[in-house]
Amino acid sequence: MTFTLPTISTFVTLLLSGLTAGLCYTWTNAVTPGIGQLNDLGYLQSFQEMNRAIINPTFLIVFFGPFFAHIVNLYQNWGLGQQHPLFWLYLSSAALFIIGVTFVTLLGNIPLNEMLNKADLNHLSEADLSTLRNRFENPWNQLHWIRTLCSLGSFILLIIAQLQK
Repeated sequence: MTFTLPTISTFVTLLLSGLTAGLCYTWTNAVTPGIGQLNDLGYLQSFQEMNRAIINPTFLIVFFGPFFAHIVNLYQNWGLGQQHPLFWLYLSSAALFIIGVTFVTLLGNIPLNEMLNKADLNHLSEADLSTLRNRFENPWNQLHWIRTLCSLGSFILLIIAQLQK
């Protein structure tokens, strides 16, 4: 294997996409079901604290890095030509990630996170906590399922592309 720029960009894209897929899968499989068992106040407090703690440089690289990596990977592999099957695998992988992870996050999950972050949970009644949880939990989880499936699909397409080489 030679270490050309297209090879390096594909490796970085594969690595970051895999990390994001693993992160999304873990949240879908363990985190949200686990905190979903808590009462309304416990659930909302837990989600607030996790949302605040997760915004750090490592997370930002792992979660948003693939957006840029996919774009660079497409650019670096543009020379394959539109008739080459690898090009279409890279393009499909990028589209899944960019639309199903990045855009869903920016347009769906982040606004929900911001709504929750603004809530002063200690001053809400039980009815208000229940209403807030209902406005947050199901929409957030549905959007996150989209992110999980799209990140896994994107990662799998990258793996298939590497097996085709």
